[in-house]
Amino acid sequence: MPLSVILRPMLVSDLPLFQEWLFVPHVAAWYHEPEDWIFEVEHQDDEFAFVRHFIVESAGNPVGFCQYYPYWLSGEDWHGTIPLKGTYSIDYLIGEKAFLGKGYGTQIILALLEKIRSETDAARVIVQPEPENQASCGVLRAVGFAFDEENGVYLLTLS
Repeated sequence: MPLSVILRPMLVSDLPLFQEWLFVPHVAAWYHEPEDWIFEVEHQDDEFAFVRHFIVESAGNPVGFCQYYPYWLSGEDWHGTIPLKGTYSIDYLIGEKAFLGKGYGTQIILALLEKIRSETDAARVIVQPEPENQASCGVLRAVGFAFDEENGVYLLTLS
């Protein structure tokens, strides 16, 4: 049976599970400052309303979290010389250990890209995982991102 994921909007009731995921070792290794992530999700209807937060489900069970956002609204500055307008970014995690290494990361990113492509101003997506996070870097390359050496980010230009 092929892998299947659904991205559903994150609800306030998902916060306890999200918090739990942030502290499991395979997530905590890459998601530093969990309090910042929790604050962002708690304020997804006001201060962080520009971010689209999702719970990843497979066969009706929550397995992870992901989000996308228009990068130029974030106040972040790691884009290098890549134009701000039209640039989006993503974050993703698989919280349930049983789903690691089975292709779910690829499916999550493909589903996020489908949502971003529906944004009328989307021209590109940039991501900056830690270089040591080989699993994340490999998944990005597998779905078509290329590492932009000049800017130190993974970049996918949308057609």
